[in-house]
Amino acid sequence: MRRRCLQGIEAISALRQARPTSRVADPLELLRQCLPGIAAAAAAEDEDGAFPTSSLAALDEAGLLAAPLRRVLGGHGWGIEAAGAGPLAQALRLLGRASLPLGRLYEGHVNALRLMQRFGTPAQAAAAARDAAAGHLFAVWNTEAPGEPPLSIGPEARLLGRKVLCSGAGHATRALVTARDGDRPPQMLLLPLAPGERADLSVWTAQGMRASATGAMAFTGMPVEPEMHIGSPGDYLRQPDFSAGAWRFAAVHCGGAEAVLAALRDHLRRTGRGGDANQAARLGQAAIAAETARLWVEQAATRAEAPAPGAEAAAYANLARLAVERAALDILEAAQRSVGLAAFLRPNLLERLCRDLATYLRQPGPDRALAEGAAYLLAAEAEPGDLWHPPSAP
Repeated sequence: MRRRCLQGIEAISALRQARPTSRVADPLELLRQCLPGIAAAAAAEDEDGAFPTSSLAALDEAGLLAAPLRRVLGGHGWGIEAAGAGPLAQALRLLGRASLPLGRLYEGHVNALRLMQRFGTPAQAAAAARDAAAGHLFAVWNTEAPGEPPLSIGPEARLLGRKVLCSGAGHATRALVTARDGDRPPQMLLLPLAPGERADLSVWTAQGMRASATGAMAFTGMPVEPEMHIGSPGDYLRQPDFSAGAWRFAAVHCGGAEAVLAALRDHLRRTGRGGDANQAARLGQAAIAAETARLWVEQAATRAEAPAPGAEAAAYANLARLAVERAALDILEAAQRSVGLAAFLRPNLLERLCRDLATYLRQPGPDRALAEGAAYLLAAEAEPGDLWHPPSAP
């Protein structure tokens, strides 16, 4: 399997060498070239504490680590310019199909670069662009350890505390974290890290997403330099960006659900059971759910990445993430019911796909997201059926 992934990387390298620069190549085209290798590596890397090293290298070779940069910074504007919404939505779905752990890591990388470009100084954004082009993996780590004080800037400008649920721990070399400084709202800090530094992967005992290198990061004693401050206190939670950005992880979820649907179809073809009326009905319902999820994701992406998104974009993204979650759960149920016990036995492909997807779907604040979406609907003057007219294309 590793050999197949390396072959995919070699194919990408050949494509890039055939063009004057990597910026000329379409990163989506290059990503598609490597998807079979990424999917094969995902099966081989399904171990506690694992990390998709070769697959991340493939993304770097394909130019995806730099794609979330503005065009003036050498990227393709994915997740930061309106025209980049569609390509990024496709890329996140494709990564979700091939490897949910890799999709999770890439989504965090995109989020970090977006925050750097929106709230960092021009010099900070330019430095982040150079790092991304050089192959650095960025991450956003915000979750505090339950029962412990939040990460804070202590005496002599040194950090006190840790973060948990950090995907890419020990591998992300540029971490955007939130830290308290007195009574002020959380302050974003960009921390340069060495590989393996400060990571504890033993705390990640979830059944799925084993190859995402998720764990705790201890930062006590780390000095905070003035240039590490990104934006102002409270910028990380600034709306509508904070809620509207949920479309990105929903896009990865959508890709994972599509992978489960494909595995279900392959099972029915292989076993010759697709002609059974009950099996056909479940496959058809799963296909409806997958397409529903895709449509929600694409609309949420367009609204969130518009030049001046408002409360409507956040409300739509809140509803979209829950629509995708519901669709994915329906697809999981259909696949597991159709395949039976084999879907829970290793090394069946469905066992890993379902385990990773069920774990990744557990995102924070689902009830809050639903309530906020409903509150927007209650306050809107438009008829509910007219409220979500498709926005104009960028």
